[in-house]
Amino acid sequence: MYRKIIKTILAAVGIISTICSFTAAKVPDIININYGQPVDIQSIPIVSLHPVEKTAPARQISAITGNVKYSARLLGVIPIKEVAVVSDNRRYVAVSGKPFGIKMFCDGVMIVGFSDILTATGYKNPAKLAGLKAGDIIVSMNGKTTRTNEDVEKIIAKAEGKDITVKYIRNDSENTAILTAVKDAGNNKWRSGMWVRDSGAGIGTMTFYELDKGFFAGLGHGIKDVDTHQELRLLSGEIVPVKITGLTKSKNGTAGQLKGSFMTTIASGKILHNGTTGVYGKAYIPEKENLMAVANPAEIHTGKATILTTINGTQPQEYQIEIEKVNLTTGDANKNMVIRITDSRLLTLTGGIIAGFSGSPIIQDGKLAGAVTHVFVNQVDKGYGIFSTNMLATLDSVADENRHLNAA
Repeated sequence: MYRKIIKTILAAVGIISTICSFTAAKVPDIININYGQPVDIQSIPIVSLHPVEKTAPARQISAITGNVKYSARLLGVIPIKEVAVVSDNRRYVAVSGKPFGIKMFCDGVMIVGFSDILTATGYKNPAKLAGLKAGDIIVSMNGKTTRTNEDVEKIIAKAEGKDITVKYIRNDSENTAILTAVKDAGNNKWRSGMWVRDSGAGIGTMTFYELDKGFFAGLGHGIKDVDTHQELRLLSGEIVPVKITGLTKSKNGTAGQLKGSFMTTIASGKILHNGTTGVYGKAYIPEKENLMAVANPAEIHTGKATILTTINGTQPQEYQIEIEKVNLTTGDANKNMVIRITDSRLLTLTGGIIAGFSGSPIIQDGKLAGAVTHVFVNQVDKGYGIFSTNMLATLDSVADENRHLNAA
């Protein structure tokens, strides 16, 4: 009786051992995958791969990691061998092309204009007399932080015509000025003669999501004040989904513009950086479709390409363009390419590149080459583009800084 049981067990073990040996011989020692590709062996469905180290990703391998050991298991249970999973060492991102809304509050208030004040002794402008200029960012007055228009109004009213020490940023340098408000003869209030702005809002195009870090990159250039064209200093901000509801067409001499509405007040991401190469931040629910390799600048060439952009609703479409120039040595971080719209459908609908296209992904040879950044106002079918590697480098820097801040 026992002998039969033992023989049966040994026979079963022998069969399983044979199956394991046979299957192991079919499993390659090295498996090459693209970044983001599921780590599995489609030709042998009864074998699954499991990371040997707990820190290794269970479903995908990072292009930065390069080589991770996995355990090949029969029916997900019986280990049969270890394999090395090797990525192609390219960076892959989820390419978007969808519109998004921007809500941003400034770190300080920006001077956007001036108006002379009628006083009992004539017209005066205290802000100009103090040496302040449009584009200056006021960060404090009399030692009190200024982050809203109301902060400025309260400090000026409380001073009642006494000197106010103003600290402001100009060309990335902190400066000090003495401002003495005057009383407005019309309403008997203390006035400075300057207009300030503490926030900004608008619509742009999402370029890509970096899935390992969970960050987004959009626009391809910084958010600027509409009056001074100076980049806004970020205090806080968020992005929200947008639906495109209309547009004005571009014509030579005048750039058109996308029109849209915020679909919800619930943020889909947090803005952490506004700078030369775009807007970046943490995505709460990143898009994961349309995974694509990031092209190296040396791979980008003149010739046919496409852009992904949205001119109606929420879903992007692909349109034909021509890359007319590639500049590998330019000192301008977001003017690496000159592109021209060649798609007759898009030209008919928009006239060319319009405001809101900024961030639209540029795709060439199946890779993300970059994003649209600017329109040539006098030749609106043409514009500039930024290399995707420039945007990815900024994203990495922002993500690293954010990680260090959270760890501190």
